[in-house]
Amino acid sequence: MGSPPVMLVVTHSRSGSTKRLGDAVVSGAVEAATGMEIRSLDAFEAGPDDVLAARGVILGTPARFGYMSGAMKDFLERVYHPCLEHTAGLAWALFVKGDTDVAGGVSSVERIVAGLSWRRRLPVLEVVGEILPEHLEAAAELGGAMAAGLEIGLF
Repeated sequence: MGSPPVMLVVTHSRSGSTKRLGDAVVSGAVEAATGMEIRSLDAFEAGPDDVLAARGVILGTPARFGYMSGAMKDFLERVYHPCLEHTAGLAWALFVKGDTDVAGGVSSVERIVAGLSWRRRLPVLEVVGEILPEHLEAAAELGGAMAAGLEIGLF
């Protein structure tokens, strides 16, 4: 029997807020998935091989100056060409945390991922301001829904 399918969660967090959301995403995914490996990596650690091995990807980034974090941009730049011809249709989802606005962070990730021809399968989780319990719950639901959808072949 081969290794279980993988769902990859790639995040970056400098202050810890995006990490808290990412931890909730992973927790929800682990709870929902019974036969899937949930792999969580920092954007600086993840690379093309991780994406190529994944059945689905959740990206998490803070919004920085109207854009995604530099670490998330670095990750997407490093995986873009090696994955371009091999991951079209890959299921993906996104969460973005910002202090005052996340629109630029969301659109910057979506523009790059559109070039990869990945397919967003769930609504973007946008968190502005202080992280509240309902944000952590929504993050857990995002991870759980993605893992469950991947596991049953819905995505």
